[in-house]
Amino acid sequence: MLKYILKRLTIMGVTLWIIITLTFVLMVSVPGSPFNDQDRNTNDIVQENLERHYNLDKPYIIQYFLYLKSIITFDFGPSIKQSNHTVNDLLSRGFPISFELGMVSIVIAVISGVILGIFAALKHNGIIDYAAMTIAVLGISIPNFVLATLLIQKFAVDSNMLPTARWESVAHMILPIIALATGPMAIIARLTRSTMLEVLTQDYIKMARAKGLSPWKIIVKHALKNALMPVVTIMGTLLAGILTGTFVIEKIFAIPGMGRYFIESINHRDYPVIMGTTVFYSAFLICMLFLVDIAYGLLDPRIKIHKHDGDRP
Repeated sequence: MLKYILKRLTIMGVTLWIIITLTFVLMVSVPGSPFNDQDRNTNDIVQENLERHYNLDKPYIIQYFLYLKSIITFDFGPSIKQSNHTVNDLLSRGFPISFELGMVSIVIAVISGVILGIFAALKHNGIIDYAAMTIAVLGISIPNFVLATLLIQKFAVDSNMLPTARWESVAHMILPIIALATGPMAIIARLTRSTMLEVLTQDYIKMARAKGLSPWKIIVKHALKNALMPVVTIMGTLLAGILTGTFVIEKIFAIPGMGRYFIESINHRDYPVIMGTTVFYSAFLICMLFLVDIAYGLLDPRIKIHKHDGDRP
């Protein structure tokens, strides 16, 4: 186990370094400067001073090592657009909101998707099964930004039932969470249904039924754990999709999370914010994938995280 963890940590470090390097290369490859676009009519002297202040006048190799130093010390420097704030300030202000939106959405997606998948499997080829799979297909087919627009039109503009913007109360959370959780919920529902149908035909389930156990006890105690293993497998991918998908949803619903800062930083070529946000989210997602791998190995005793000497592959 320890050997596996150390190996995974090494791979995580190499992966993060590759992301850091690619992000830097892409940033320096973009033509132009953040100080000479249409919104900033600065003269040459002011531009030179600003580039010197942000170390943009130095050779790329020097900028790269300064960039690595800022990551190691977790000090991403000042924002170019918001000169009174550092990138760390923006992360500490926006990430908790984005994290809350993403985590609540994934919890709701998992719970609702598993329940929907179980009912669809138990009522196989029935009206509940068809209705659940219709919902799942629609959830997968409709992009979250399209669904967000439809929700705003239906529940905010037409009926004035829910607010459309900001992040101030439970009412403000409902529409963005629905828009963000529907896609993952549909994927989990379809996967749970197909896996549950397979598990319910296994011999140990038939034995449990022969012993006279109640149907729900069979489902909860015997079938559900094995049926959820594929769901745990894709949790890393779903987490990545939800946490990066919050950027678009935050922009649509004017949520003051990292999405707003990141999109604004791209529009204004705010290099420190772009690189700091990219590296921070990449490190966070890599850590989540690592935890999912560990949890998958611990939940299923049939999986060997490492092989003992003499074990067959």
